[in-house]
Amino acid sequence: MSTLVRPRQGRVIAGVCAAVAHRFGWNVMAVRILTVIAVLFAGLSLWIYLLLWLIIPKQS
Repeated sequence: MSTLVRPRQGRVIAGVCAAVAHRFGWNVMAVRILTVIAVLFAGLSLWIYLLLWLIIPKQS
């Protein structure tokens, strides 16, 4: 497993989904789809996404 950093390449909005997918070895598209579904059906996940955007460092 790699460290949790937002990549410079392959970002869509902020790179949070790509960072989580790379960290745990998951498919990036699956994480993005699950995130969209979670935001649509449970608004709290939008706040979690924004919080992770602030907390997860950018790749240097």
